[in-house]
Amino acid sequence: MKLLMLGGTEFVGRAISEDALARGWEVTVFHRGHHAPPPGTTAVHGDRTAPGGLDALAEGEWDLVVDTWSGAPTAVRDSARLLRGRAGGYVYISSRSVYAYPAPAGLDEDGPLVEGSPDAEATAYAEDKRGGELAALDAFGDRALLVRAGLIIGPWENVGRLPWWLNRIARGGPFVAPGRPGLPLQYIDVRDLARWSLDAGAAGRGGAYNLVSPVGHATMGSFLEACVAATGAGAEPRWTPDEVIEKAGVEPWTELPIYLPETELHAYMFGGDVTKALEAGLVCRPVEETVADTWAWLQALGGVAPHRPDRPRKGISAEQEAALLGS
Repeated sequence: MKLLMLGGTEFVGRAISEDALARGWEVTVFHRGHHAPPPGTTAVHGDRTAPGGLDALAEGEWDLVVDTWSGAPTAVRDSARLLRGRAGGYVYISSRSVYAYPAPAGLDEDGPLVEGSPDAEATAYAEDKRGGELAALDAFGDRALLVRAGLIIGPWENVGRLPWWLNRIARGGPFVAPGRPGLPLQYIDVRDLARWSLDAGAAGRGGAYNLVSPVGHATMGSFLEACVAATGAGAEPRWTPDEVIEKAGVEPWTELPIYLPETELHAYMFGGDVTKALEAGLVCRPVEETVADTWAWLQALGGVAPHRPDRPRKGISAEQEAALLGS
């Protein structure tokens, strides 16, 4: 198989490129040149937001294109149009954020969606991802695979969620464990996302798929227990109810990454129906493996994970945590 990876140097794109290489595929990585692509790939450079930025892709044929773009839908539109006659299929890594909010738990791929346009400039994340989906569909039709990922964690993470928890717990001592131990989580290991996306793309699948673990695959308790075990730290979770966190003015998701209180937002983020993806071969590794492998990767980097400049820093301050632990 010949894969064209649009991106391919960080987090999701990196995991997909690495998986394709492990299969023996021929991988071309198109990127701006800011980060080194995985060894074994062929790198071509261009900036999708600049005039003539796709010139390096004017020639060539590929069995599959994978695109992780999350900015202006016009970038997906222009790439997909350029490649539609020279690629077998187009895999667009989208997001479950394309579903209109609020959405009930158990929502499948036929749920109501936000508005989007393939001709739009960047507006907001959900609308941009929906516009990207429409751009891929316009160019590739039923050869377009829309991978609606949920929360993504694992090695190469450059958003700061799991790395923050691992570094905090590694410092030891009592720490704020938000919500309750049985609070269900729903996420996807980036390597499981990569494997399924390439399998499905190679099989010629098209259309939309929710790609995230089954509801309750992990809980807040099992996730934090895995972090304690992986780091080997003498850290002690202090379970802190939703209402105490809210009263303290601490923001879920950003100041306490991954955690959401049991509201309609929790149902929206952690309650998606994944029957379709499971029937199409999705396998999710245990949370303990995801956490342990991410800790090993983080340690190899000296504990400092890369961070996307367009995403806010995660985590509460030591002062906020002390106040919560004392409440």
